[in-house]
This record gives sequence, structure tokens and C-alpha cells, in this order.
Amino acid sequence: MVPNEANQYRGLISLLKHFRWTWVGLFAADDDSGDNFLQLLELLFSKSGICSAFTERIPNQAYLHSLNELSNMVSNTYQRLVDTKAITFVIYGETLSIMWLMMLINLADPEYMENRNVGKVWIMTAQVVFTVTGLIRGWNFEMFQGTISFAVHSHQHPGFQAYIQNIKPYETQSNGFLKDFWEQSFDCSFPNPNGPKEDNKTCTGEERPERLPGSVFEMHMTGHSYSIYNAVHAVAHALHAMDSYRSNHRTLRGSKSLRDLQPWQLQPFLQDISFNNSAGEKVSFNENREMVAGFDIMNMLMFPNNSFFQVEVGRVDPNEEEKIVINEDVIVWPKHFNQAIPLSVCSDSCDPGYQKKKREGEKFCCFDCFACPEGKISNQKDMDECFRCLQDKYPSKDRDRCISKIVTFLSYEEPLGISLASTAVLFSLITAWVLGMFIKHKDTPIVKANNRDLSYALLVTLLLCFLSSLLFLGRPSKVTCFLQQSAFGIIFSVAISCVLAKTITVVVAFMATKPGSIMTTWVGKRLTNFIVLSFSLIQAGICAVWLATSPPFPDFDMTLLTKQIVAKCNEGSVILFYFVLAYMGLLAIISFTVAFLARELPDIFNEAKFITFSMLLFCSVWLSFIPTYLSTKGKHMVAVEIFSILVSSAGLLGCIFSPKCYIIVLRPELNNREQLIRRKT
Repeated sequence: MVPNEANQYRGLISLLKHFRWTWVGLFAADDDSGDNFLQLLELLFSKSGICSAFTERIPNQAYLHSLNELSNMVSNTYQRLVDTKAITFVIYGETLSIMWLMMLINLADPEYMENRNVGKVWIMTAQVVFTVTGLIRGWNFEMFQGTISFAVHSHQHPGFQAYIQNIKPYETQSNGFLKDFWEQSFDCSFPNPNGPKEDNKTCTGEERPERLPGSVFEMHMTGHSYSIYNAVHAVAHALHAMDSYRSNHRTLRGSKSLRDLQPWQLQPFLQDISFNNSAGEKVSFNENREMVAGFDIMNMLMFPNNSFFQVEVGRVDPNEEEKIVINEDVIVWPKHFNQAIPLSVCSDSCDPGYQKKKREGEKFCCFDCFACPEGKISNQKDMDECFRCLQDKYPSKDRDRCISKIVTFLSYEEPLGISLASTAVLFSLITAWVLGMFIKHKDTPIVKANNRDLSYALLVTLLLCFLSSLLFLGRPSKVTCFLQQSAFGIIFSVAISCVLAKTITVVVAFMATKPGSIMTTWVGKRLTNFIVLSFSLIQAGICAVWLATSPPFPDFDMTLLTKQIVAKCNEGSVILFYFVLAYMGLLAIISFTVAFLARELPDIFNEAKFITFSMLLFCSVWLSFIPTYLSTKGKHMVAVEIFSILVSSAGLLGCIFSPKCYIIVLRPELNNREQLIRRKT
């Protein structure tokens, strides 16, 4: 009839976890049941993240101890009471265990009971019956104010109090227990005509039980009384079921009467009964022949006269996943806490942004808090380890949450993007103006002298170079990523091929002026067209292989920057990308070398000097581009590449065409046939 004690243990763990009490002192009776209690509770503690601050055994027998043993018990008890971390104590035992504990506390510190500056939360198991402590006079039980206790479940019967109030000890003379209880409770004695006259007050039988303090007699039906009440009704229902069974089976009519049956014969009928008692609750048994019932959680209110009153503040329901239901608002805590929920922990909780680290040589509930390492967070209290955010998020400054990263790219709206785009458009307009001016003055000697068609091709290519830089601005897409590097590589290769063709044309033209030279057959458009087309097609072939096998594509780099997601174009095949750059660099070096060797040829319109300067600038820009590109991050990598494109293209435009523009626009008198002949002094 008594609920399974395992439900009480689970309810106790749920209670401790509900109030976050992780540092708990244990007082247990010094017997076999106390051993079983401690063994089971320590196992449940370790699974639930709770630690026992200490384990103290209290006697459960009324025998005398030696002075040395008693002194040790008093000293140990006092040390537990003054512990400032262990605020919650769990007591397991019987009434005599409480008596021993009270005696040890009185011996350790007689004023402890009345000291309101010391507050402890006592939790008593259902085995402890506190009622009889009221019979002990002269002790102060105020230290148990706010005690939380487990009790066998009960439900108030509507006629129980009326029954108690109508008890007349004279009408139940055969009940010796009631007579003794009455005399002890009311401190009186019934007259005994056969015995000596006593000096005590005489019991009249009119004393009222409801006037007794709760520590002596409780007017409501306790859990034990409720269990007995249900047991009587269960047996009655079982007998009724047995009688009905016998009546319905004729073969058993000749059997013995119910008075002759043995108790064990009721077992099959008890197992299957299920009924609602007069209190309105269902009574039934489970497959283990145990009554399906839980425990009530009571809160004890103490009064100056050592009387107390228990208020139900929760329950342990074995049928629910959440084993405990508790109402915090009605709990009265010890006066020391001023109705604030007590805190019973070995170490203060670690706030978000910190992680726990166990102290060496101590239980796992004792720890220190350390800030999360760089790049990790903890978003809850008392986390054992910090963790990293997802790739699309980054830790906050306090490392207590993850913040979504912002997608970033070099856009047209920001100042850097506007500056680069404006520069590209400006140089494109300048290149277009130079091209228009060359077309307008196409028949002048200075335009015709250095291969007019190559100049047109170079100017158109430079115009495309400036415009190709715009492909790197804005959010990357499939089209822009596909065209960016391939267009840049091919256009620049064509430009450098034109520069190389112009240089070689100067060299061949000078060598062809010597008598009998076979170079006269190479002078003309055939050589220039061959140089431009052959060198450009090689680069176009590399780009075609690149785009066919592993083309660039839009990608998001979530690890490059801490707080940003970089939207970029993934090169696809990095090897082919560097092949494109390497081939372009090879062409530039060849052009620079040829131009440098031809810079002293005797020709007033010799472009080799200007080409030398332009290719020197071009090589310097792209040699410094590679380390700079690899050392920058995010959108600044794109800005470096655009800057290199603009500077190298502007270098070619300025070094090669600015002298010609100067003569055409500002010194037209030099642009005549006589200036083509240069003679040595």
C-alpha cells in the first residue's frame, strides 16, 4: 500500500534540480537502510550533476556511546552546520534519528536553534515522522522552519475530522492506546478507583484534539492513515469480488465460507481490483502488486510554541514524465533568506561566455570559471566546454552568442568601388579620345611611321583592358566569374603581343635598311599579324582549356574573415589561373628585353625607348601584384587586381602614346616628312 520508494528518490533528485541545488549535505541513519539510501542516492547524484558536500551518519539506536564517539559526532555535526556553501541538508532516518540530531546540535551550539543569521534548508524523507517531537518539551525547533518533506500521498476524507472531533475516550475503554495517548497529550490522568490517587490533573474526556499543536496531533488524514484506509477498502472490494465469483460458479457453492479462507487466497482478486474511494481517488495496483501512488511534497511552518503546520506545495507523480510538480509561490523559506530562493552550490555558476574547469582533487561540482578561448562561445550557464559558431556566424565580443556574418564584396556603391570604377571609365574615355585622334591624323607621318594598324589594335585592346576591370566590381555571378580572368588574360596578352610586334617591327625595319639584307622580305603586315595572332592564340588556348575543365564560379569564403562572408569568384583550377599569369609575364619580359636592346636604334620616331619604359612599369606592377594579392583578404584582393589592371594599362597608354599625342596636338610642326630623316652630326 505504500508507494514505491524509488519514486521518492527520483522526486528528490527532481526537487534538487528544480532549485539548482548541486551541493547537498546528507544525514542518514547508521543502519542498513541508511547504507542503501546513500548508495542509491550517490548514483543518482552523479547522473544528475549533483554532489554530496558531506555524508554524516546519525545513530538510530537508543544506546549509549563512549564520550570519545559522542565528542566526534558533536564536532562533525558542528562543522556541517557552519559550512557556508552547503545550504541544503537531506535527512534520511526515523523519528529517533531526528532526536539524535537535535541532541548533537544542542551539544555543539546551544544557541544555534535560535540563531536567525544561520539558515539551512532541511529536506526530510517520508520515513521521518516529525509529529512526536512535540512531546519533547524545552527544545526549540525553529531551525526547522521552512523544512521541505516528502510524505506518503493522502487525500482528505470529508468525514475524517468530524470523526476525530467526536472521539470520546470513555466510550472506548477497551482501547488502551487511546487512553494512554489522551493522558500524554493533554498532560492529565484518568481516575483509577483501584489505584492510588495521583497529583496530575484529571482527564475529563471533554478535551478537544483540535486544540493540540500539530507537533502532537495532526487533525488531517496523514499519508499513513490514508494508506490504511485504502488497504481496508481494498480488502473489502477483494472479498466482495471473491464472493461474487463464488456465486457465479456453481461448482464452488459447496466451498467453505469466507471466514474459513486463507489470506493468500485473496491475492488474485486484490491484483485486479480498481475502485474510486470515498475521497474521489482511484485505487489500483500495478504489475508489481504495488499501489499506484506518489508522494506529496510538504512545507513545514513552525510557530513559537513548537507547534507546526504543513502545507502541500507539490507532488511526485509516478505516471508523469516530469516526476515533480511544485508551486514555488507558496513555499515559506527559513527567515534567514527573506523569501529568496536559497543557493546551495560549491561554486557559483559560470555565466555565458565562460566554461567550467574542475578543481584538482575536488568533486566535479567544485570548479572555476574561465573565459572561452578565441573563436569559441558558450551561450548557457555552467557549460563544460565552449564551442565554435557555425561558419556563417562569428562570436560576439563577450563570447556568449553567435552573430550572423555580413556578406561582403567590392560594390559600386562604396567609396573604393566608386573610385576604381570612375578611374576605369576615365581612362577608357582617354583611350577612346587617343584612338579617335589617331584615326583623324592617320595620314600624318608620326602615325604612319610606327605601324598604324598596330597602334589601332593596341589602343582598342587597352580600351578593353580598362573596361574589363569593371567585371571585378559588384556581387559575383556566374557570368562575371566566367569572364573575369579569361577576358583579362586574353586582352592583356593581345596588348603585349601588339607591343612586342611594334618593337620587332622597328628592329626588322632597321636591319632591312642594310644593303643585301634578307630582312626586307619580313617587313610588312605579315610579320606583325603573325606575332599578334600566334602569341594571343596561345593564351586563348590556355583559357579555353581552363574554362572547359574547371571554370571559375561564384563562391562564399566563410573562414577568411572573422565577421564577414566574402563573396568572390573561385578560380576553379588555381594551376591554370597561374598559367595564365605566367604566360602573360613571359610575354612582358620578352617585350621588355627586345625593346631594351632596340632602344638605341637611330630613328627619330623609334618607339623602343618608350616601350622599354612602359614594359618596365608593366613588369614592376605585376611582379608586386602577386605578393600583394596573396597577402590581402576579402574585397581588397579584388581591389588590388583592379588597381594592377588600371596602372599597367595606363602605363602602356601613357608611355607609348603620350609622346605622339604631344607632337600631334602641341607640336604639329614636327609631324612632317623631313623629320623622318635623322642624320648624325
